[in-house]
Amino acid sequence: MSSPERAALSLLTDIALSFDGAILGLTLAYGAVRSVLNYASNSAALNKIKDAPEVSISDLRSLIPASEDQSGTRDHVGNSHDQRIVVVRGTVKPKPSGDWSHKNNNVLISPETGDKALIIQRTQTYMYSGWKTLFQWTHTHRLLLERSMPKQGADLMRMVPFVIVEKNQQPESGFLVVNMDGSRQPLPLTTVYNRLQPISSSPSAFLQALFFPEYPVGLLDVEKILPPGRDLTAVGVCSFNDGVPEIKSCQDLPYFLSEMTKEKMIVDLTDSNRVMFWSGVIMGCLSVGILGFAALRTWKKWRQRNHERGYVLRPSQPEPLVNDETEEDADEIADGDLCVICVTRRRVPAFIPCGHVVCCRQCALTVERELNPKCPVCLQSIRGSMRVYYS
Repeated sequence: MSSPERAALSLLTDIALSFDGAILGLTLAYGAVRSVLNYASNSAALNKIKDAPEVSISDLRSLIPASEDQSGTRDHVGNSHDQRIVVVRGTVKPKPSGDWSHKNNNVLISPETGDKALIIQRTQTYMYSGWKTLFQWTHTHRLLLERSMPKQGADLMRMVPFVIVEKNQQPESGFLVVNMDGSRQPLPLTTVYNRLQPISSSPSAFLQALFFPEYPVGLLDVEKILPPGRDLTAVGVCSFNDGVPEIKSCQDLPYFLSEMTKEKMIVDLTDSNRVMFWSGVIMGCLSVGILGFAALRTWKKWRQRNHERGYVLRPSQPEPLVNDETEEDADEIADGDLCVICVTRRRVPAFIPCGHVVCCRQCALTVERELNPKCPVCLQSIRGSMRVYYS
């Protein structure tokens, strides 16, 4: 292996050894980048909500001109090209059908509590034993168990078409249809049923608990509903479909249906932006400092290794100089001419650039081979030494 290859291999080894700091720095840098991206996304959403007008249902037609309604009817996907983001607050109620006498029948009934609901979300989650926190096993066993054990239920969401009406008004006087297609924002649901059901043990339960630390011990059954008559704020894209106002979620906004008012949403997003901004700044500064420290440490180790390699490969030429000093030091030496390090040989070389003559040749060479050579007297960095001859 040639010298350049050895140097490259040594550098790669030092970089690998410095990964303990580099991994932490890269993790913080990744977190800083994520915070910056979330800050930019939230800032855009905040500006959209600020610019969105808060109107009543009766004013939607005056806000969206008839030209946009006609353009929306010409669109193949049913959406107009000039749709606007609006904020509407009202009461959610089931969408009325043609027969107004049966308007209250278009609701769901909770199978557990019997409450009326527009949306019912049923979630069943396995609860695992505490062995995982003790042994820190991988996630593979949990997946295997979930596949091998029969499900006692599946996640289910049911909903009926519902609308938003003015507060203390009936749907006959005007309503806004809520289109839930493609909505990914969290819904303001209320938990009405929460029960932990124990899982019956099988003959192989002991072996499963012994070899699989994430053995499930119970099934958490949770039911959440959206009851009719709740006051909510809808933030989304409003358009007209066959003359009926309809609002749909905007994927760029973190809210669609919420109990918060527009002012509360703006305050919440402003606080989130402030936290994301400063977290990104702090994590970015920490990552730069840690990565810089790791790079500096790697460079120092590489430089020190090169010094050690040069010292090993350097031919043994200082011996005659040491022998000369030995012959010179055979005579009587005054105390003021002794080396300040070994205190046995005469001071011969002068350090450059400070010019101090305080060491013998052997001790001067030892000082020069250090990683950061300094004069023993003035502690100034030196570049080398030069022998001084007295006439």
